[in-house]
Amino acid sequence: MNIQQQNGIGHKKSLKQNGHYVEPSWPSFKRSAWIVFTLAVLCFANSYDGDFVFDDSEAVTGNKDLKPETPLLSLFHHDFWGRKLDSKTSHKSYRPLTVLTFRWSYSLAGGLFPMNFHIINIILHGIVSVLMLATFSLLMGGCEVRDGRPVFGCPRAALFSGVLFAVHPVHTESVAAVVGRADLLCALFFILSFLCYVKACLKDVDDESLYRPSTASILWLIVSMLLCALSVVCKEQGITVIGIISAYDILIICKIDLLETIGFKSQTETIKTDEQEFVKPWKKCLLFRHIILLISGLIILTTRWRIMGSTTPTFQVFDNPHSFVNGSLYRALNYNYLYSINSWLLVNPWWLCFDWSMGCIPVIESLSDWRIMVVIVFWIILASLLFTSLNGILTQQKRNVTMALAFLIIPFLPATNLFFRVGFVIAERALYLPTAGFCIIVVTGVGKLCQDKEKREIIRYCIYYLVVMFVIRSVHRSDQWRQEMTLFLSGAKMCPLNAKVHYNIAKLNGDKGNADIAIEKYRLAIELNEEYDQAMNNLGNILKEKGDLIEAEKLLLQAVNIRDDFAAAWMNLGIVQASLHKNNSAEKSYYTALKHRRRYPDCYYNLGNMYLEMGKNQLAIQAFRNATQQKPDHVNAWGNMVILLDNIGLTAEAEKVGKEALQYNSDPSLLFNLANVLGKQDKFKESEVVFLKAIQQSNKDSRMYANLGVLYHRWGKFEAAVKAYTTALQLDPSLDTTKDNLRMVNRKMEKAQRK
Repeated sequence: MNIQQQNGIGHKKSLKQNGHYVEPSWPSFKRSAWIVFTLAVLCFANSYDGDFVFDDSEAVTGNKDLKPETPLLSLFHHDFWGRKLDSKTSHKSYRPLTVLTFRWSYSLAGGLFPMNFHIINIILHGIVSVLMLATFSLLMGGCEVRDGRPVFGCPRAALFSGVLFAVHPVHTESVAAVVGRADLLCALFFILSFLCYVKACLKDVDDESLYRPSTASILWLIVSMLLCALSVVCKEQGITVIGIISAYDILIICKIDLLETIGFKSQTETIKTDEQEFVKPWKKCLLFRHIILLISGLIILTTRWRIMGSTTPTFQVFDNPHSFVNGSLYRALNYNYLYSINSWLLVNPWWLCFDWSMGCIPVIESLSDWRIMVVIVFWIILASLLFTSLNGILTQQKRNVTMALAFLIIPFLPATNLFFRVGFVIAERALYLPTAGFCIIVVTGVGKLCQDKEKREIIRYCIYYLVVMFVIRSVHRSDQWRQEMTLFLSGAKMCPLNAKVHYNIAKLNGDKGNADIAIEKYRLAIELNEEYDQAMNNLGNILKEKGDLIEAEKLLLQAVNIRDDFAAAWMNLGIVQASLHKNNSAEKSYYTALKHRRRYPDCYYNLGNMYLEMGKNQLAIQAFRNATQQKPDHVNAWGNMVILLDNIGLTAEAEKVGKEALQYNSDPSLLFNLANVLGKQDKFKESEVVFLKAIQQSNKDSRMYANLGVLYHRWGKFEAAVKAYTTALQLDPSLDTTKDNLRMVNRKMEKAQRK
């Protein structure tokens, strides 16, 4: 396998002889596309049956915008996570088109079945990889105009670039995580926008040049910009396609020498070759095309800015500690170190982690830190590539390297912290598009090495080895993304100092009932980050359940001292203080929580429980009522309100509230409470109907049958009562009261028989 590039894009002397087209020696584009698509799908195919993991829980399973009952227009007023864009907690990630595809997946599958979501992601990656292959073919001389239309070939260099992109392990997060669909859709419209712009500049006739720099198709320019807008509403990174288009227009279509244009290189230093020849009229058209790009970009950015409320998102220190470093010098050093780590992940994708925050990459705080040398080496390599690509006579190969750097850098700009603070330290998903630039650079380097015939065979096997290793790593990594526990444990191995990784392991174990492991991991997370308020809150909750109320109170007080507006921690503190009979303190904690989160039905519910314990019945009823007003299907609040009204003798009011509750939720517990209230009012027939509805939904609940037996007992239907009591005791033989009731009804039946 020889990696060779053509001398120039659209250079067709070898393709057309005596007026007839001669097929090139490289594989057909169609065959190459199938190879790339197949590899792209196979590498990540084992994630098809994975669970919803990590951010999927918030963006997919917890996102009400996916459900049919949510108005479709709500998608255009909410962020990616289903929050209102004007909310303080919103990350301002406006991606309605991506959420709309989630909604389609939900509808097609008939619910939240992860397989349907994952399969679409895998197929999308295959399609994007094929489109990338077309882009690589454009750069590497594999496109020509035949009969007025572009025809793609596939030079071996383009095929190798496409294969590398398809199998690169850094794509795993974008493909295996459902939320990665934002990156896939963004990339899809990004490349389509780029290809449509290229189409706008293609010549309509067959000759030695592929492009017409002095004119362009307005229709295709408009289509390109519309696709750019679609890319942006899939993910913000899509706006950077305008930068890629601009670079391609200047470097490839118009073949401008940037250093010569700005005066750093005299014309005598360059030799005009065939591929550098162009005519003067391109200048006006280039300016016209860039005005369209500028206006389109400004319209998209202005619209996007207005939609997000003309404010940037707010992030906390632990989201991105490097952006909170004091001093411009240290902040710049930290940013550049992160850039070097991102570059290293492209070179060495064995060092991957689902979350890079909270200590995974310690902050540079001293000029004696050895990692500054990494920054210096990074810039030496980058500067060398820039110098090599721009200096001297600009061959097509040098222009390709410059375009590779554009693909590497420009799509990554939104993640650099240069324009606004981002909510992550490193995000592997942000490297999905920049990987294209990396692939071109690798292939160009291999092409250079292959010029030495003695080394060609060795390099060929090295290429095969690299591709095989990437495939193995991608398969292994996508398998880790199938389940949260394997994903989190892999993160703990890769970044043992990352407090958030241990927090996630603790939370998952806590949800599974493994309290001891959860406590251990939460303590480790707090040890690694002494201001980890969320870990303190969750650990406090577990300790509360285990009865360790004193330590739970201490941890929750620490959490609210660290973050005064932490509403959940204030509510949990109130619960603990109420359990410790510190009712005045608990009441203050509850109201502080409600001050920071006005719509907080669970807080009103717990406040009502405290008033109930204190005997303040009217305040309890009001608190329960507030909870149900904010959340009409709050089962526990409705249930406690009905029981309380019944206990204080307001059975008619209890019946009214019980029936009101059933308008919002037909939970069996609500049916059970209403049936009891109706029975107490001797509304036996109505009570029986409600009891039977409850039993139909929950036929394994012994209480249902026991109380139905009491109803029949009081109603005088002794045989039905015996049957209900017997069923209750079969389900739970320890019901002593039911045993007494059964004996009592049997005696009554015996007396009735003797009479």
